[in-house]
Amino acid sequence: MAFDEGLAERVRGHLAGDPAITEKRMFGGIAFLCGGNMAVGVTGDDLMVRVGPEATEDALARPGARVFDMTGRPMRGWVVVDAGAVAEDAALAGWIDQGRAFAAGLPPK
Repeated sequence: MAFDEGLAERVRGHLAGDPAITEKRMFGGIAFLCGGNMAVGVTGDDLMVRVGPEATEDALARPGARVFDMTGRPMRGWVVVDAGAVAEDAALAGWIDQGRAFAAGLPPK
């Protein structure tokens, strides 16, 4: 599966300058890791965000968010956000910052 290079570039631009961030191809897309823990990613036209189990319900109430279910089993603590819901830079930044904050709070790998 190809991924939206434009969305990936916008994510990359927002995370630029953070030395804890690395990139890795996975899930048929690209993932952005903070301290070795996945924070956000792009798969297809959508943004994957690691929000953590406690924040999942609130995240799912936001526009364009849905359960991250790639294998038939929902992944706890993750959401997928439709491309349209992150068309504005401020909306994208909010999701990226939430994913980065959660990943930054995990032990480094």
